[in-house]
Formats: sequence, structure tokens, C-alpha cells
Amino acid sequence: MVEQRPEKPCVAGSIPALSTMKQKILNTYTAVFVKDGDMYAAYAEELPGANTQGKTIDEAKENLKEAISMIIEANIMLSRKSVSRRKFLREKILVSL
Repeated sequence: MVEQRPEKPCVAGSIPALSTMKQKILNTYTAVFVKDGDMYAAYAEELPGANTQGKTIDEAKENLKEAISMIIEANIMLSRKSVSRRKFLREKILVSL
């Protein structure tokens, strides 16, 4: 069962697959590129596990974008699966650093 709060927007109800979600998640991450031999290692400072490599910085950057997307999608799916049969509330929060 989903708790509803009429005063704030809440995404609730059945849990759609990410491919059917109409809302995009946009965020900015700090990419770090480290030259290692003839390759570049890359990781996102704010997202543990988001790391990759590429022959060029541009290739490493594109690979990192894909890695970040995959991690976020997996985290969303795992979260939704874990609460699917429980009472829950889902709402956006804003964090400023």
C-alpha cells in the first residue's frame, strides 16, 4: 500500500519498468580521468562503483556515462522490487552541497 501526501507530488502505484518511465533523471557528476599507460581510467567521485576506462578521454567519458546510467537503473529497480509489497512513500528530495 502506498502512503499518499496530497500536499506534495508523489510517484506511487504500480511499479513500471524503467523503459516505460516518462520522466528522465538528470544529474551532474564529477568525472575523474587518470592516465594509465595507453588508457584512461575514469570514475565518478559521487557514485561508488561507477568506473570504467577508454583509449581516449572522450571514450572513457562515454563509457562512464553508460556505467552511471546502468548503476542508477539497477539501484532504482532493486529499490522498487524491495518495496513492491509494502506500504511506502516515494518523493523527490533536493540536496545541495
